[in-house]
Amino acid sequence: MSMKHIFYIILVAITIFSVSSCKSKDDSPSPTGNNTKGGKTFVLVAGAWQGAYVWQTVKTQLEAQGQKVIVVELPAHGDDNTAPENVSINVYRDKVVSAINAVDGKVVLVGHSMAGVVVSEVADAIPDKLEKLIYVAAFVPANGQSLQDLAFQDAQSQLGPSLIPSQDMLTLDVKQENRINIFCQDGSDEAKALLTQKFRVEPAIPFTNKASLSADKFGKVDKYYIHTSQDHAIGPDLQDKMANAAGITKTYTLNSGHSPFLSVPDQLTQQLLTITK
Repeated sequence: MSMKHIFYIILVAITIFSVSSCKSKDDSPSPTGNNTKGGKTFVLVAGAWQGAYVWQTVKTQLEAQGQKVIVVELPAHGDDNTAPENVSINVYRDKVVSAINAVDGKVVLVGHSMAGVVVSEVADAIPDKLEKLIYVAAFVPANGQSLQDLAFQDAQSQLGPSLIPSQDMLTLDVKQENRINIFCQDGSDEAKALLTQKFRVEPAIPFTNKASLSADKFGKVDKYYIHTSQDHAIGPDLQDKMANAAGITKTYTLNSGHSPFLSVPDQLTQQLLTITK
């Protein structure tokens, strides 16, 4: 065989190897498992007395399934040091709207507990940016209702008797001995320890802010509700009542307490993926 033929064979082999290597690199997941080709963008918002940290397992699991995930830390929650007197439902709303507007295309917006009021306001502000709106054990206000208005209707909640308002009435604490039972009675020891370690008092002002929602904006967003059947913070009866009042017919149920992202994250992740297929 001539040197010319040998050179030609080597050149072809190198070319084939290079092409196959590039193809393998493009089609494989990134080191974090986040192959986002064709995935949705989820925006996750935690509720009262909790912060962005509660979504970490669900975030990791969604990303491993090729989804994009943004977790919004509300002001005066988690690691955010905004003073409680400077927050309101509108301040929360604007933080979430800003995060969503930084994303190209539509998002799946998920709100838990108190954040149900927040994501409702977001839906009214930017309905065309939302592909789906998912409530997880969340408050769903009607126009003119506050979270406080809804909470007063809850005969099953164990939260009310455990609330401790601050002297200046700007924050609400929860009796330490009752926190786990109210928020995560079905969680692992690790989940309970995390909740205890990260617990902080809740700004009170947003609880009294009335929702401003319209049929032509909030009303047109595709809505889903994930019920938590063992919930000690928002009673199952009130969850049903709010979902029905909002006309939410696409509902699902997890056999969990108030914090399914901590107690049954695998099930919650699967439910979110099922809803968004």
